[in-house]
Amino acid sequence: MAMKYLDKYPKNLAKSGWVLKPLVTVLRLFAKTATRKPVTVLYPYEKEWIPDNYRGRPGLRFDKCVGCGMCVRMCPTACIKLVEVADDDGKMVMRPQVNLGRCAMCGYCAEYCPVDAMTVTPEYELAEYTRFDLIYGPRRLHYEGTTEGMEVKLEVTLPSDIENGNPERRVSLFDLDRPELIDNKCIGCKKCAKVCPVDAIEMVEKGVNDKGRPILRPIIDNGKCISCKNCVLDCPKDALVIKEVL
Repeated sequence: MAMKYLDKYPKNLAKSGWVLKPLVTVLRLFAKTATRKPVTVLYPYEKEWIPDNYRGRPGLRFDKCVGCGMCVRMCPTACIKLVEVADDDGKMVMRPQVNLGRCAMCGYCAEYCPVDAMTVTPEYELAEYTRFDLIYGPRRLHYEGTTEGMEVKLEVTLPSDIENGNPERRVSLFDLDRPELIDNKCIGCKKCAKVCPVDAIEMVEKGVNDKGRPILRPIIDNGKCISCKNCVLDCPKDALVIKEVL
């Protein structure tokens, strides 16, 4: 069946010189590189320079992490989960654990971390003998020599700034959106205050109901809030919503 395509090739040898074109290109490149310094490096003895913001394996600054779980929710490959581990004072806290066997090195965990505890690192040599060894716990995620360049800032431009002729203004997403209470839905269960990782929610009495019981409502401290949405996700009555600033 392939024989019918042979008619498309020139039968005149003088017109068959096109086959020499790639050979001439290779020989020209060989002559060029033979007299110059090699462009390769002697890896692994020599390595190329890597910038701080290179998206290698995720890193964790244990002391800055608040265990909000934002990295877990934003991970596209579901390779992050919160595990219980002792902090420097011996108190059990929840911190992220990363399965690098499934990690896409996208840097979303660092980008969406509201306190910049998750970072990117320049480490890319991650080969192990077993899959279990690719699971990095909270302490193992620590990278010695973490710099500010390894933080991935999530900044946005507001539509209102564009309309006002200030399109270059960039603001942090976590400094804008805040939870807002729908009062008639709230039952005062205190769950939002319990799940807040930075203690930004305080339950305050606002009168009594028909049965004489106190009416509790959450008061959110915007100075502490990191917009992690834990209160919104855990509210049993959907009484809390994120107010988007436009």
